[in-house]
Amino acid sequence: MQIGAEQRRGAAAFESVDPYTGEPWATAPEATEADVDDAVRAARAAFEDEWGGLTGTARGRLLRRLGEVIAENADDLALAETRDNGKLLREMGGQLRSLPAWYEYYAGLADKIDGRVVDTGRADFFGYVQREPVGVVASILPWNSPLLLLTFKLAPALAAGCTMVAKPSEHASVSILLLAGLFEKAGFPPGVFNTVSGSSRQVGEWLVSHPGVDHVSFTGSEATGSAVAKAAAGHLAPATLELGGKSANIVFPDADPVAAANGLVAGIFAAAGQTCIAGSRGLIHESVYDEIVELVAGRASRIVMGDPKLPETEMGPICFPGQLQKIQKFVQEARDSGARIVTGGDDRGMGGLFFAPTVIADVANDAPVCQEEIFGPVLSMLRFRDEQEAVAIANDSRYGLAAGIWTNDIRRVFRMTGRLRVGTVWVNAYRTLNFAMPFGGVKNSGFGRENGTEGLHEYLRDKAVWIETTGATRDPFVLG
Repeated sequence: MQIGAEQRRGAAAFESVDPYTGEPWATAPEATEADVDDAVRAARAAFEDEWGGLTGTARGRLLRRLGEVIAENADDLALAETRDNGKLLREMGGQLRSLPAWYEYYAGLADKIDGRVVDTGRADFFGYVQREPVGVVASILPWNSPLLLLTFKLAPALAAGCTMVAKPSEHASVSILLLAGLFEKAGFPPGVFNTVSGSSRQVGEWLVSHPGVDHVSFTGSEATGSAVAKAAAGHLAPATLELGGKSANIVFPDADPVAAANGLVAGIFAAAGQTCIAGSRGLIHESVYDEIVELVAGRASRIVMGDPKLPETEMGPICFPGQLQKIQKFVQEARDSGARIVTGGDDRGMGGLFFAPTVIADVANDAPVCQEEIFGPVLSMLRFRDEQEAVAIANDSRYGLAAGIWTNDIRRVFRMTGRLRVGTVWVNAYRTLNFAMPFGGVKNSGFGRENGTEGLHEYLRDKAVWIETTGATRDPFVLG
C-alpha cells in the first residue's frame, strides 16, 4: 500500500488468484482501520500543503509526466491486470497504451479552471465565483478494468487539485498498487495518491465513512453503490456513482446485418461480458430476427477461448468462482423457463472458470436474464415490431447506462436518441469511449459523470465572493 511517502506492507496479506491457472500469483496487504486513517491524513496533508500550493500549470506538467511513466510501464501493468482478472492481455495492453491520452487531456484542463464575474445587483459590490477543488477523494474500484476506471477518476481529480485514496477490488488489486509506486518517479509530492487494499468490504467501508473524505467516487454494482452512497451521506460527502447496466443493442431492418451482428458480438462478448456497458439485450426487428440471431450465434460459437495471454485467444475465463456461479444460475433459470439456448450455456468442456459465449432466444423482457445485470458473456435476443415498441422494451429496465442503435435512417436516429433513457447512445457502433466524451448513467445506473469537462466538474465546487467597493461603513439597523 502507498500511504504518503511510505510503501506499507501491512501486518497481513491476501492472495490474488490467476483466473486462468487457478493458482495464486501475487499477494496484497490487508489494510487496517489505522492504515485507512493514515492514508486519509496523508491525502489531507498533501492537499493543504505542497500539492495545494501548485498552480494549475504545474499540476498539468506532473499529469503529463505521469502519462509518460505509465506508457513506459504499460506492458507490466497490463500483464498484472490479465493475471488478476483473466481478461485478454491484448485488450489490457490496448487500455494501458490509451491511458496517457487521458492524463494529457486533463493536463490541458488543469490551468483552465475559470470562474465568472456575477452582476450582484449592487453598485457598491463586486461579485465573482471561483472554482476550487473539493479536497480528499475516496475512490472504490472494480475488478474488470482497474486502471482504466481509476483513470476516469484520478486524472480529473488531480487536474482539479484534489488528492486521492484509492481502494482496489480484492479480486484485482495488483495493478493499482503498482501504479502507486510510479508516482514518485513522475515527480508527485507524497500523499497525492494513496492506496489501501483488503480482502473484505470493511476496508472500503472505513474509507467511505471516514470524516476526512470530501468526495466519494465509486464504480461497481448497484447494491454496493447504494451502500456506498449511504455511508458517504453519513458525513454529508457527495458521491459520484457509476453502477450497473442492462443495455439494449437495437437493430432495425434497414441496418447492415453483418455490421449489426458484429456490433452485437462486440457489445457483449468482448471482455467476456464483464463490463458495465455490455449490450446484454439484443432488440431485433421481427423481420430480421432470425437472420441476426443466426449471424450472432454463428460468430459466438467460433470465439476462441483460452489463455488470455496468447494473441490468438478471443475470450478468457471469468474472473472468480462466485461470478461464474452467478452466470451459470441465470442461464439455467432461462433454460428451465423455456428459453432457447442457441449457442453456449456451458464451458465447452474446458473446465476451470470458463463459460462459453451464450445466445438466448425466445425470451421475454421481464425474465430475470433480461432484467438483472449478469456481468458475463450472455446475450438475450428479443423481438420488436416497430420503433415505439423498441423504445418501450429498451426503457423497461431499472438501469439506464447505455444503448446502441443500428439503422441507416437519420431521422430515426434523432427520434430514438431523444427517447432512450440512458446516459450514452451509440449509433452503428458499440462500446466506444474517449477521454473528452462524458460517461455515466441514469436511473439505477448511478449519477454524476466521468470523462470530459463534466468529469472535471465532479471534483470542483463553487465559492461565491462578495467585495464591498466603496469602503463605506453601515449601521445594520439603519435602512437606506
